[in-house]
Amino acid sequence: MRCIALAAALIAASTATPISAQDIVTLDEALARAGVGGVENTDSAENPRVYGPQAEAEAARAAVDQARLRPNPELSFEAENIAGSGAFSGLRATEYTLAIGQQLELGGKRSARIESARRSADFAGLQSEFALSQLALNVRERYVAAVAAGQRLALAQEIVERNRELARIANVLVEVGREPPLRAMRAEATLAEAEAELQAAAADDRAARQALAALWVSGENTPSVAGAFPNLSPPLAPPVSDDALPLRIAGARTAFAQAEIARERSLGVPDPTLSAGVRRFEESNDQAFVVGISIPLPFRNRNQGNIAAAEAQYRATSANEAIAEADYRLEFERARTLYLAAETRVETLSSASLPQAEEALRLVEIGYRNGRFPLIEVLAVAEARDAIRENLIQAEESRGLLAARLIWLTAQ
Repeated sequence: MRCIALAAALIAASTATPISAQDIVTLDEALARAGVGGVENTDSAENPRVYGPQAEAEAARAAVDQARLRPNPELSFEAENIAGSGAFSGLRATEYTLAIGQQLELGGKRSARIESARRSADFAGLQSEFALSQLALNVRERYVAAVAAGQRLALAQEIVERNRELARIANVLVEVGREPPLRAMRAEATLAEAEAELQAAAADDRAARQALAALWVSGENTPSVAGAFPNLSPPLAPPVSDDALPLRIAGARTAFAQAEIARERSLGVPDPTLSAGVRRFEESNDQAFVVGISIPLPFRNRNQGNIAAAEAQYRATSANEAIAEADYRLEFERARTLYLAAETRVETLSSASLPQAEEALRLVEIGYRNGRFPLIEVLAVAEARDAIRENLIQAEESRGLLAARLIWLTAQ
């Protein structure tokens, strides 16, 4: 028991060290360090959660520039009647042909290719925005969780200090014969249990702060967060039309699938290749112009399989878009309803339940010091007060998490 008490005292001493205001990381600073806030931060340039999605969007935009390019011309050189027999022996009857050819894209291939690349770039850009909004959601959620863990640690420290005082008073009352020795043993056991809970709360607090720091690239592994929950004011009305980012992504995916149908259909049209050149006859030293055209014959392969696949993919994405819209409306309404319920619960606990429990505990502690109440009565009132305080922390944490989700759901 002494070892547990000593460990708890060390934890309490380390966590009770005063922290200056500049050492506390606010929510806005946490967002900036992750690369999704309005404040510039050099660490954000090294965050793979930021530059990874941005690089994918850049790659898609580069594909649009590539799609605009036309096919390259082809240069061909041909030598005929070389090293034959009789009149064609040696190089006397050789004919040299130098020609240049150009493939002509028919069926709207270039415009369809560009449109498909643009739709793909739009989708990739929205995916990059979505990744950043998801990162912002994670920062807000982990910050709220870290604040909640810090408040639970403070509550555990307060419980240990109270139980230590109760144990001291119990021992005094036992010594003067006003309490049986069993009361002192009960107080010591309650204190030991509180000290064990303090160690667990300290570990949870450190883990929550480390989880927050893991979202950015920094040498600081355990940042200090504010003692109070951040003031998150989420929009409680759904976005107008389909402005919400998840719905825009679903629409962009469908638009890309539709553009792919046009591209695959254009590939079913054969492209002729025109060529023109000059031919030189070694024997007579004469020259002549040569022109030609080649056209693939689409007897078997008309790209029909890829066209059917693109059409099926479009039907699938259209169905997924409808499902995404229905799921989004349901999730937003559910998060809004739970947020309002959590807000009401916070208001009730903070303005009515907790003050009453605090006053009851204050009065019973005064009575216990004066020998008017038994220890069992103090512990029961203290347990009820601590439960209300824990419920308030849970309610505030739930409200913060739901607010963060509503902000994410309404991101545009």
